[in-house]
Amino acid sequence: MKITNVTATILRLPEISTAADGTQDDLVITVETDEGITGYGEADTSTMVGKAVIEAYMAHGTCYGLKEVVVGKDPFDYEQIWNDMWSKTYYYGRSGPVMHVMSGIDMALWDIMGKATNKPVHKLLGGSYCDKVRAYASALMPPDTEGVKKIVNEHAALGYTAIKLGWGPLGYDPHLDIELVKAARKAAGDKMDIMIDIGKRYRLKEAMYVAKALEQLGIYWFEEPLPAEDYTGYKRLTEYTTLRVATGEEESGRLAFKRLIDETHVDIIQPDMSRCGGLTEAKKIATLAMDNNILCVPHAFKTGILVAASMHLIAAIPNAPVLEFSVTASPIRKGILTSPFEMKDGYVSIPQQPGLGIEINREVVDKYRL
Repeated sequence: MKITNVTATILRLPEISTAADGTQDDLVITVETDEGITGYGEADTSTMVGKAVIEAYMAHGTCYGLKEVVVGKDPFDYEQIWNDMWSKTYYYGRSGPVMHVMSGIDMALWDIMGKATNKPVHKLLGGSYCDKVRAYASALMPPDTEGVKKIVNEHAALGYTAIKLGWGPLGYDPHLDIELVKAARKAAGDKMDIMIDIGKRYRLKEAMYVAKALEQLGIYWFEEPLPAEDYTGYKRLTEYTTLRVATGEEESGRLAFKRLIDETHVDIIQPDMSRCGGLTEAKKIATLAMDNNILCVPHAFKTGILVAASMHLIAAIPNAPVLEFSVTASPIRKGILTSPFEMKDGYVSIPQQPGLGIEINREVVDKYRL
């Protein structure tokens, strides 16, 4: 089997806002083969930059466009392909959009391998630790306490046993942040876990102040309270609080995650399969986490393509207790799959069909294609 083509399709809603909502657009990666098997992935990046990463011409030996690197290869040589993509983009890659697009291509390769072997991807990754995973509703934080109560009550009524609220107004006024989290806890009661994502907006002392309050509220984890680069701050915060501290969605590649684990001592790392290097690299990252006795919970605030990849990783490792399940209203997120994943009684079933176990809705792709 040989790869014959790699394409990047930009999807975009007619109107987008500055809200931290990755479901407003998408970069869908399609990898075709000479045996008629097609694989799909997605990259969470600047879509036009990502498309250029695929289509760029070769400038010299370490400055290739990724299509030129991948076409002609056997998709089962996924490790070699990954290393070729890394080495042949070394001049302008190693992180950022190049690694994001590598992630989408790698995701599509696993989809192809699963379809070719008639196996779900998690079987190829080496595990079936679960056939369903507890989902947490992932939403942007409303601006006031009434909005918080409403969103928590709505998702509790739907059967969710956990909810993450993030970004929005968080990170600007610690006192307001605490009041919003108190409202969430009051609405959720004791039977629903709450995660809080500050969106990297605190300095250390603010994070410590809020962490002390959140400890009393029994928050499940405290996500990205500090900028991703503040390793010293994260280390001091993890030593200060009994809260689980989570971060890592911005990182790309196992070397970055090794440094993150070694230097910050955070409790939960959050590799995003559409940014970190795809499933090939994510499995190695998850092993690093396991070796350090910490949790690995994939970040997945995109579409069902990324959710599928995240579930296959979760099924293949022993240290991922929950699934991020975006509940934003974006028609791209909700409609890109012909059969969207559904939560039932707090859980989402791991796909058992070959490959990623998804089928792309061509009507939605055509409608939002840029």
